[in-house]
Amino acid sequence: MDKKLLAMLACPVCKGELKLNEARTELTCYHDAMAFPVREGIPVMLASEARTLSTDERLDKH
Repeated sequence: MDKKLLAMLACPVCKGELKLNEARTELTCYHDAMAFPVREGIPVMLASEARTLSTDERLDKH
């Protein structure tokens, strides 16, 4: 995913910062504990498409 695009994106729920999880191909908002999928290089920024982070994922931010 393009780093410039990532810098412009924000969580659609809280408008907070998103972190790229390259291993899972998703953008993560730790504030809302949501992960948005990236499909074919395109972020799917819909809350209905996001998954909820597990407790372990929330604790292991970095």
